[in-house]
Amino acid sequence: MKAIVNGRILFDGQIIENKALLFEDKIIGIVDIQEMSQDVEIIDAKGHYVAPGFIDIHIHGYDTKDTMDGTEEAIRTIAKGIAQNGVTSFLPTTMTMSKEEIITALEVCRTVKAQGSEGSQVLGVHMEGPYINEAFKGAQNGKYIQEPNADAVQFVKDYQDIVKLITIAPEIEGANEFIKEISNNTGIALSMGHTKADFNQAMEGIEAGITHTTHLFNAMTPLHHRNPGVVGAALASEKVSCEMICDTIHVNKGLYPLVMKAKAPDKFVLVTDCMCAGGCKDGEYALGGQAVFVTEGSARLQDGTLAGSVLRLNEALRNVIEHTEYGVEKAIEFATINPAKTIKVDAFKGTLDTGKDADIIFFDDAVNIKYVINRGKTIHENN
Repeated sequence: MKAIVNGRILFDGQIIENKALLFEDKIIGIVDIQEMSQDVEIIDAKGHYVAPGFIDIHIHGYDTKDTMDGTEEAIRTIAKGIAQNGVTSFLPTTMTMSKEEIITALEVCRTVKAQGSEGSQVLGVHMEGPYINEAFKGAQNGKYIQEPNADAVQFVKDYQDIVKLITIAPEIEGANEFIKEISNNTGIALSMGHTKADFNQAMEGIEAGITHTTHLFNAMTPLHHRNPGVVGAALASEKVSCEMICDTIHVNKGLYPLVMKAKAPDKFVLVTDCMCAGGCKDGEYALGGQAVFVTEGSARLQDGTLAGSVLRLNEALRNVIEHTEYGVEKAIEFATINPAKTIKVDAFKGTLDTGKDADIIFFDDAVNIKYVINRGKTIHENN
Protein backbone atom coordinates (compact mmCIF):
# COMPACT_ATOMS: atom_id res chain seq x y z
CA MET A 1 0.00 0.00 0.00
CA LYS A 2 1.12 3.56 -0.77
CA ALA A 3 0.17 6.83 0.86
CA ILE A 4 0.31 10.33 -0.62
CA VAL A 5 0.91 12.95 2.06
CA ASN A 6 1.54 16.71 2.17
CA GLY A 7 -0.83 17.38 -0.73
CA ARG A 8 -3.90 19.49 -1.43
CA ILE A 9 -6.34 16.74 -2.40
CA LEU A 10 -9.06 17.70 -4.90
CA PHE A 11 -12.09 15.65 -3.91
CA ASP A 12 -15.83 16.23 -4.23
CA GLY A 13 -15.48 19.92 -5.09
CA GLN A 14 -13.22 20.59 -2.12
CA ILE A 15 -9.53 21.05 -1.33
CA ILE A 16 -8.61 18.64 1.47
CA GLU A 17 -5.39 19.20 3.40
CA ASN A 18 -3.57 17.39 6.21
CA LYS A 19 -4.89 14.01 5.08
CA ALA A 20 -3.36 10.99 3.34
CA LEU A 21 -4.58 9.35 0.13
CA LEU A 22 -4.14 5.58 0.29
CA PHE A 23 -3.96 3.44 -2.83
CA GLU A 24 -2.69 0.31 -4.50
CA ASP A 25 -3.92 -0.24 -8.07
CA LYS A 26 -7.26 1.13 -6.80
CA ILE A 27 -8.04 4.04 -4.50
CA ILE A 28 -8.35 2.82 -0.91
CA GLY A 29 -9.45 6.09 0.64
CA ILE A 30 -8.61 9.45 2.21
CA VAL A 31 -7.65 9.06 5.87
CA ASP A 32 -6.19 10.93 8.81
CA ILE A 33 -2.43 10.66 8.76
CA GLN A 34 -2.44 9.16 12.27
CA GLU A 35 -4.57 6.28 10.99
CA MET A 36 -1.93 5.07 8.51
CA SER A 37 -0.14 1.83 9.27
CA GLN A 38 3.61 1.96 9.65
CA ASP A 39 4.41 -0.22 6.63
CA VAL A 40 2.97 2.02 3.89
CA GLU A 41 5.20 3.52 1.22
CA ILE A 42 5.11 7.31 1.58
CA ILE A 43 4.93 9.63 -1.45
CA ASP A 44 5.43 13.31 -0.60
CA ALA A 45 3.23 15.57 -2.76
CA LYS A 46 5.35 18.55 -1.66
CA GLY A 47 2.35 20.82 -1.24
CA HIS A 48 1.05 20.29 -4.79
CA TYR A 49 -2.53 19.58 -5.76
CA VAL A 50 -3.42 15.88 -5.80
CA ALA A 51 -6.12 15.11 -8.36
CA PRO A 52 -7.63 12.36 -10.51
CA GLY A 53 -5.77 11.83 -13.78
CA PHE A 54 -7.03 13.73 -16.81
CA ILE A 55 -9.12 11.97 -19.48
CA ASP A 56 -8.86 13.25 -23.08
CA ILE A 57 -11.76 11.96 -25.19
CA HIS A 58 -10.73 13.81 -28.36
CA ILE A 59 -7.07 13.60 -29.37
CA HIS A 60 -5.63 12.62 -32.75
CA GLY A 61 -1.92 12.53 -32.04
CA TYR A 62 1.18 13.72 -30.23
CA ASP A 63 4.96 13.72 -30.63
CA THR A 64 4.85 13.34 -34.48
CA LYS A 65 2.47 10.32 -34.31
CA ASP A 66 -1.20 10.12 -35.31
CA THR A 67 -3.97 7.61 -34.64
CA MET A 68 -4.43 7.23 -38.40
CA ASP A 69 -0.81 6.12 -38.80
CA GLY A 70 -2.35 2.74 -38.08
CA THR A 71 0.52 1.37 -36.02
CA GLU A 72 0.90 0.22 -32.43
CA GLU A 73 4.04 2.36 -32.21
CA ALA A 74 2.00 5.48 -32.96
CA ILE A 75 -0.59 4.79 -30.25
CA ARG A 76 2.09 3.90 -27.71
CA THR A 77 4.07 7.06 -28.52
CA ILE A 78 0.96 9.21 -28.04
CA ALA A 79 0.17 7.42 -24.77
CA LYS A 80 3.64 7.99 -23.38
CA GLY A 81 3.81 11.64 -24.50
CA ILE A 82 0.48 12.84 -23.15
CA ALA A 83 1.09 11.24 -19.76
CA GLN A 84 3.55 14.08 -19.15
CA ASN A 85 0.57 16.46 -19.44
CA GLY A 86 -1.38 14.64 -16.72
CA VAL A 87 -3.49 12.50 -19.08
CA THR A 88 -3.87 9.03 -17.61
CA SER A 89 -6.46 7.73 -20.09
CA PHE A 90 -7.66 8.76 -23.53
CA LEU A 91 -9.56 7.99 -26.71
CA PRO A 92 -7.30 7.92 -29.79
CA THR A 93 -9.41 9.74 -32.37
CA THR A 94 -9.81 8.73 -35.99
CA MET A 95 -10.38 10.99 -39.01
CA THR A 96 -12.65 10.79 -42.04
CA MET A 97 -10.43 8.61 -44.22
CA SER A 98 -10.95 5.38 -46.15
CA LYS A 99 -12.84 2.56 -44.46
CA GLU A 100 -9.73 0.40 -44.71
CA GLU A 101 -7.61 2.97 -42.89
CA ILE A 102 -10.25 3.41 -40.18
CA ILE A 103 -10.41 -0.37 -39.71
CA THR A 104 -6.63 -0.55 -39.35
CA ALA A 105 -6.69 2.20 -36.72
CA LEU A 106 -9.48 0.47 -34.80
CA GLU A 107 -7.69 -2.88 -34.87
CA VAL A 108 -4.45 -1.32 -33.64
CA CYS A 109 -6.20 0.53 -30.81
CA ARG A 110 -8.00 -2.68 -29.85
CA THR A 111 -4.63 -4.44 -29.56
CA VAL A 112 -2.99 -1.69 -27.52
CA LYS A 113 -5.99 -1.42 -25.22
CA ALA A 114 -5.84 -5.17 -24.54
CA GLN A 115 -2.05 -5.30 -24.07
CA GLY A 116 -1.71 -2.05 -22.14
CA SER A 117 0.60 0.84 -22.89
CA GLU A 118 3.44 2.64 -21.19
CA GLY A 119 1.96 5.96 -20.12
CA SER A 120 -1.70 6.84 -20.63
CA GLN A 121 -4.31 4.08 -20.90
CA VAL A 122 -6.34 3.56 -24.09
CA LEU A 123 -10.00 3.41 -23.07
CA GLY A 124 -11.35 3.03 -26.60
CA VAL A 125 -11.65 5.09 -29.77
CA HIS A 126 -13.45 8.28 -30.74
CA MET A 127 -14.55 8.01 -34.37
CA GLU A 128 -14.72 11.60 -35.62
CA GLY A 129 -16.65 10.88 -38.79
CA PRO A 130 -16.89 9.60 -41.45
CA TYR A 131 -20.64 10.33 -41.06
CA ILE A 132 -20.38 14.11 -41.33
CA ASN A 133 -21.53 16.98 -43.56
CA GLU A 134 -19.29 18.08 -46.43
CA ALA A 135 -20.27 21.72 -45.84
CA PHE A 136 -18.75 21.70 -42.34
CA LYS A 137 -15.99 19.15 -42.82
CA GLY A 138 -13.31 21.48 -41.46
CA ALA A 139 -9.97 19.71 -41.74
CA GLN A 140 -11.64 16.36 -42.51
CA ASN A 141 -11.21 14.94 -46.02
CA GLY A 142 -14.54 15.24 -47.86
CA LYS A 143 -13.55 12.51 -50.29
CA TYR A 144 -14.08 9.87 -47.62
CA ILE A 145 -17.39 11.00 -46.11
CA GLN A 146 -19.82 8.07 -45.82
CA GLU A 147 -23.56 7.67 -45.25
CA PRO A 148 -24.73 6.31 -41.88
CA ASN A 149 -26.70 3.50 -43.53
CA ALA A 150 -27.38 -0.09 -42.51
CA ASP A 151 -23.87 -1.16 -43.49
CA ALA A 152 -22.46 1.61 -41.28
CA VAL A 153 -24.57 0.41 -38.36
CA GLN A 154 -23.23 -3.13 -38.75
CA PHE A 155 -19.67 -1.85 -39.11
CA VAL A 156 -19.91 0.09 -35.87
CA LYS A 157 -21.51 -2.83 -34.04
CA ASP A 158 -18.60 -5.02 -35.12
CA TYR A 159 -16.28 -2.63 -33.26
CA GLN A 160 -18.46 -1.70 -30.30
CA ASP A 161 -15.89 -3.23 -27.94
CA ILE A 162 -13.39 -0.50 -28.89
CA VAL A 163 -15.49 2.45 -30.15
CA LYS A 164 -16.63 4.66 -27.27
CA LEU A 165 -17.73 7.84 -29.07
CA ILE A 166 -18.83 8.75 -32.60
CA THR A 167 -19.10 12.25 -34.05
CA ILE A 168 -21.96 12.47 -36.56
CA ALA A 169 -23.91 15.17 -38.41
CA PRO A 170 -27.54 14.54 -37.33
CA GLU A 171 -29.10 16.17 -40.40
CA ILE A 172 -27.61 13.90 -43.07
CA GLU A 173 -29.73 11.15 -44.59
CA GLY A 174 -30.08 8.13 -42.33
CA ALA A 175 -28.43 9.80 -39.35
CA ASN A 176 -31.36 9.70 -36.93
CA GLU A 177 -31.98 6.01 -37.60
CA PHE A 178 -28.27 5.34 -37.08
CA ILE A 179 -28.25 7.37 -33.84
CA LYS A 180 -31.28 5.53 -32.44
CA GLU A 181 -29.91 2.10 -33.29
CA ILE A 182 -26.42 2.73 -31.89
CA SER A 183 -27.57 4.57 -28.76
CA ASN A 184 -30.21 1.94 -27.94
CA ASN A 185 -28.21 -1.20 -28.69
CA THR A 186 -24.57 -0.45 -27.88
CA GLY A 187 -22.65 1.35 -25.15
CA ILE A 188 -21.35 3.92 -27.64
CA ALA A 189 -22.02 7.63 -27.07
CA LEU A 190 -23.09 9.82 -30.01
CA SER A 191 -21.87 13.38 -30.49
CA MET A 192 -22.99 16.02 -32.99
CA GLY A 193 -20.24 17.72 -34.92
CA HIS A 194 -19.03 18.71 -38.39
CA THR A 195 -22.68 19.48 -39.01
CA LYS A 196 -24.87 21.90 -40.96
CA ALA A 197 -27.95 21.10 -38.89
CA ASP A 198 -30.34 23.87 -38.01
CA PHE A 199 -31.69 24.17 -34.45
CA ASN A 200 -34.64 21.82 -35.03
CA GLN A 201 -32.51 19.17 -36.74
CA ALA A 202 -30.00 19.31 -33.91
CA MET A 203 -32.77 18.92 -31.33
CA GLU A 204 -34.17 15.97 -33.30
CA GLY A 205 -30.73 14.38 -33.16
CA ILE A 206 -30.65 14.89 -29.40
CA GLU A 207 -34.07 13.28 -29.06
CA ALA A 208 -32.80 10.37 -31.18
CA GLY A 209 -29.93 9.75 -28.76
CA ILE A 210 -27.12 12.29 -29.15
CA THR A 211 -25.63 13.10 -25.75
CA HIS A 212 -22.53 15.15 -26.58
CA THR A 213 -21.24 17.96 -28.81
CA THR A 214 -17.88 17.84 -30.61
CA HIS A 215 -15.65 20.94 -30.21
CA LEU A 216 -18.45 23.41 -29.50
CA PHE A 217 -18.60 26.38 -31.95
CA ASN A 218 -16.15 24.80 -34.39
CA ALA A 219 -17.44 23.09 -37.57
CA MET A 220 -21.13 23.63 -36.85
CA THR A 221 -23.91 26.14 -37.49
CA PRO A 222 -23.39 29.15 -35.21
CA LEU A 223 -25.64 30.82 -32.66
CA HIS A 224 -27.95 33.44 -34.17
CA HIS A 225 -30.94 34.90 -32.38
CA ARG A 226 -33.38 33.77 -35.07
CA ASN A 227 -31.46 30.72 -36.23
CA PRO A 228 -29.89 29.25 -33.08
CA GLY A 229 -28.16 26.45 -34.98
CA VAL A 230 -26.26 23.55 -33.44
CA VAL A 231 -24.57 25.86 -30.95
CA GLY A 232 -27.95 27.06 -29.72
CA ALA A 233 -29.27 23.52 -29.37
CA ALA A 234 -26.14 22.37 -27.53
CA LEU A 235 -26.32 25.24 -25.05
CA ALA A 236 -30.08 24.99 -24.58
CA SER A 237 -30.45 21.23 -24.10
CA GLU A 238 -29.82 19.72 -20.69
CA LYS A 239 -29.39 16.32 -22.34
CA VAL A 240 -26.04 17.04 -24.02
CA SER A 241 -22.57 17.76 -22.74
CA CYS A 242 -20.27 20.08 -24.68
CA GLU A 243 -16.57 19.67 -25.26
CA MET A 244 -14.47 22.73 -26.05
CA ILE A 245 -10.89 23.34 -27.18
CA CYS A 246 -9.79 25.96 -24.66
CA ASP A 247 -6.55 27.10 -26.30
CA THR A 248 -7.91 30.68 -26.74
CA ILE A 249 -7.57 30.12 -30.51
CA HIS A 250 -10.55 27.91 -31.36
CA VAL A 251 -12.92 29.86 -29.10
CA ASN A 252 -12.44 33.41 -27.83
CA LYS A 253 -11.67 33.29 -24.11
CA GLY A 254 -14.37 35.93 -23.53
CA LEU A 255 -16.99 33.27 -24.28
CA TYR A 256 -15.74 30.80 -21.68
CA PRO A 257 -17.86 32.26 -18.82
CA LEU A 258 -21.00 32.23 -20.99
CA VAL A 259 -20.55 28.56 -21.88
CA MET A 260 -19.88 27.77 -18.22
CA LYS A 261 -23.19 29.31 -17.20
CA ALA A 262 -25.01 27.07 -19.68
CA LYS A 263 -23.13 23.78 -19.28
CA ALA A 264 -21.04 23.75 -16.09
CA PRO A 265 -20.52 22.15 -13.73
CA ASP A 266 -21.45 18.71 -15.03
CA LYS A 267 -21.98 19.11 -18.81
CA PHE A 268 -18.72 20.82 -19.81
CA VAL A 269 -15.73 18.80 -21.05
CA LEU A 270 -12.19 19.91 -21.84
CA VAL A 271 -10.50 18.28 -24.84
CA THR A 272 -7.35 19.02 -26.82
CA ASP A 273 -8.20 17.82 -30.36
CA CYS A 274 -4.41 17.64 -30.48
CA MET A 275 -2.75 16.49 -33.70
CA CYS A 276 0.67 14.94 -34.26
CA ALA A 277 2.52 18.24 -33.80
CA GLY A 278 1.62 18.26 -30.11
CA GLY A 279 4.79 18.48 -28.04
CA CYS A 280 6.82 19.41 -31.14
CA LYS A 281 8.31 22.58 -32.62
CA ASP A 282 6.56 24.69 -35.26
CA GLY A 283 6.62 23.37 -38.82
CA GLU A 284 4.75 21.30 -41.40
CA TYR A 285 2.89 18.18 -40.27
CA ALA A 286 -0.12 16.16 -41.47
CA LEU A 287 -3.67 15.40 -40.30
CA GLY A 288 -6.00 13.06 -42.13
CA GLY A 289 -3.62 12.96 -45.08
CA GLN A 290 -3.59 16.75 -45.46
CA ALA A 291 -0.67 19.11 -44.84
CA VAL A 292 -0.94 21.14 -41.63
CA PHE A 293 1.21 24.15 -40.78
CA VAL A 294 1.88 24.91 -37.11
CA THR A 295 2.87 28.44 -36.16
CA GLU A 296 2.87 29.93 -32.67
CA GLY A 297 0.48 27.36 -31.24
CA SER A 298 -1.98 27.42 -34.16
CA ALA A 299 -2.40 24.43 -36.52
CA ARG A 300 -3.97 25.20 -39.91
CA LEU A 301 -4.41 23.80 -43.40
CA GLN A 302 -2.91 25.67 -46.35
CA ASP A 303 -6.19 27.59 -46.78
CA GLY A 304 -6.16 28.74 -43.16
CA THR A 305 -8.73 26.24 -41.83
CA LEU A 306 -8.02 25.24 -38.24
CA ALA A 307 -6.76 21.66 -38.18
CA GLY A 308 -6.89 20.36 -34.64
CA SER A 309 -4.55 21.90 -32.10
CA VAL A 310 -1.27 21.47 -30.28
CA LEU A 311 -2.95 22.07 -26.93
CA ARG A 312 -2.00 20.16 -23.78
CA LEU A 313 -4.87 19.27 -21.45
CA ASN A 314 -3.19 20.84 -18.42
CA GLU A 315 -2.94 24.09 -20.41
CA ALA A 316 -6.66 23.89 -21.22
CA LEU A 317 -7.47 23.58 -17.52
CA ARG A 318 -5.20 26.51 -16.72
CA ASN A 319 -6.93 28.65 -19.36
CA VAL A 320 -10.37 27.91 -17.94
CA ILE A 321 -9.27 28.73 -14.40
CA GLU A 322 -7.70 31.98 -15.57
CA HIS A 323 -10.68 33.14 -17.65
CA THR A 324 -13.71 31.99 -15.62
CA GLU A 325 -14.91 32.14 -12.05
CA TYR A 326 -14.25 28.43 -11.55
CA GLY A 327 -11.51 27.55 -9.09
CA VAL A 328 -9.39 24.45 -9.45
CA GLU A 329 -11.51 22.45 -6.98
CA LYS A 330 -14.46 22.49 -9.43
CA ALA A 331 -12.70 23.07 -12.76
CA ILE A 332 -10.81 19.80 -12.29
CA GLU A 333 -14.09 18.01 -13.07
CA PHE A 334 -14.03 19.34 -16.65
CA ALA A 335 -11.00 17.14 -17.41
CA THR A 336 -11.82 14.16 -15.18
CA ILE A 337 -15.29 13.02 -14.13
CA ASN A 338 -17.18 14.89 -16.89
CA PRO A 339 -15.36 13.18 -19.78
CA ALA A 340 -15.61 9.90 -17.85
CA LYS A 341 -19.40 10.30 -17.71
CA THR A 342 -19.55 11.24 -21.40
CA ILE A 343 -18.05 7.92 -22.47
CA LYS A 344 -19.63 5.92 -19.62
CA VAL A 345 -16.49 4.96 -17.70
CA ASP A 346 -17.28 6.96 -14.56
CA ALA A 347 -17.83 3.77 -12.53
CA PHE A 348 -14.06 3.30 -12.41
CA LYS A 349 -12.50 6.57 -13.66
CA GLY A 350 -12.66 10.29 -13.02
CA THR A 351 -12.52 10.80 -9.24
CA LEU A 352 -10.53 9.76 -6.18
CA ASP A 353 -13.43 7.78 -4.74
CA THR A 354 -12.68 4.50 -3.01
CA GLY A 355 -12.55 1.56 -5.43
CA LYS A 356 -11.81 3.55 -8.58
CA ASP A 357 -8.60 3.12 -10.57
CA ALA A 358 -5.65 4.80 -8.89
CA ASP A 359 -5.08 7.36 -11.64
CA ILE A 360 -3.54 10.24 -9.74
CA ILE A 361 -1.64 13.40 -10.69
CA PHE A 362 0.17 16.17 -8.81
CA PHE A 363 0.34 19.71 -10.19
CA ASP A 364 1.29 23.17 -8.98
CA ASP A 365 -0.75 26.39 -8.86
CA ALA A 366 -0.07 26.99 -12.58
CA VAL A 367 -1.22 23.42 -13.45
CA ASN A 368 2.30 22.30 -14.31
CA ILE A 369 2.33 18.51 -13.98
CA LYS A 370 4.75 17.18 -11.39
CA TYR A 371 3.86 13.52 -10.88
CA VAL A 372 1.62 10.99 -12.64
CA ILE A 373 0.32 7.64 -11.41
CA ASN A 374 -1.64 5.26 -13.64
CA ARG A 375 -3.52 2.44 -11.92
CA GLY A 376 -1.11 2.58 -9.00
CA LYS A 377 2.14 2.78 -10.99
CA THR A 378 4.24 5.92 -11.32
CA ILE A 379 4.52 6.71 -15.04
CA HIS A 380 5.96 10.24 -14.95
CA GLU A 381 7.89 12.35 -12.48
CA ASN A 382 9.01 15.93 -13.11
CA ASN A 383 11.69 16.92 -10.63
